[in-house]
Amino acid sequence: MKKSIVKMMSTAPHGVRTDDSKTEKVTTPVVNSMSRALSHMKEDSIVSLDPAKVDPSPFSDRFELDAEGRTELEGLKLSMRDEGQKIPILVRPHPTEKGRYQLSYGHRRVIAIRELMEESDKPEIVKVKAYVRPLTDAELIKEQSLENGVRENLTFVEMSLWAAKLREAGLKQREMEPILGQVQTVISNMLKISDCIPSDIIYAIGRAKNVGRPAWMKFAATFDAPGAEARVRALIQSDDFKSCAPSDRLARAIKAARDEKISMQQAGSKTKEILSEGNMLASVKYNLSNTTISIPKNKQKFADWLSENLADIHSNYVQHQNKENEDG
Repeated sequence: MKKSIVKMMSTAPHGVRTDDSKTEKVTTPVVNSMSRALSHMKEDSIVSLDPAKVDPSPFSDRFELDAEGRTELEGLKLSMRDEGQKIPILVRPHPTEKGRYQLSYGHRRVIAIRELMEESDKPEIVKVKAYVRPLTDAELIKEQSLENGVRENLTFVEMSLWAAKLREAGLKQREMEPILGQVQTVISNMLKISDCIPSDIIYAIGRAKNVGRPAWMKFAATFDAPGAEARVRALIQSDDFKSCAPSDRLARAIKAARDEKISMQQAGSKTKEILSEGNMLASVKYNLSNTTISIPKNKQKFADWLSENLADIHSNYVQHQNKENEDG
């Protein structure tokens, strides 16, 4: 397996592949931006770089990997292990450190390749394929935003924080439209969310993958109430809050901001993540009526094995409990 990793990462064919089915789903401004980016790529040469010499973008646009992000990364690693790196990253020469580079886009690909390199018995020959282009800060941000809109699947709240970064870089809302692929009304709402909700509270809640604009707007509006922020800050420190899934955290934060009591069902509901060697193996959701175990798709073989052996596992558990009762 290690040998195949090295082979795929060091000999995968060069070139750029595009997926027309993906670009059709993106709004027209982003498609236009993608066309311009592809024109640049045709003029660029692909080089192989040491992943250790690629530094993150100076403009952070995403959360640290949570359980959801970790699962997605594991899927990317599996794909790269089998097929190699299909799409190069984009970097610029580091403005202050000779021989190093700063990432514009390809954040997850770099992490995946670094982890594959650590798993290889010949890490020195594992490289990351990249376009190297001299970019100003403004150009780097625009390229980074293009990748986010087309491929990196940022959640709505991550997009909101990124819109705030674009504004800090001096971009007007009309200039953000082709970058974010959103109209000014939506961008205005994104900026309201990032302005009203302290960023550390957003990070405490998490990426909230399946939560969209309405819920975040509702939460942003609650900060007008006296004492709302203090109540939310007290909530996010609790272990019970931290054990919940991001969508449940947001629901609880809204109730805390409004000074509403949490329902019996919500109070009895929590989610626990089970990790194996730093990777998410399963999540267990408890509520008043049942317990649900969810296993990521990339652990399908384990899920199949578990379903086939669950009856035996339960029998062993019963025997163990009976023995403990006899000894007690």
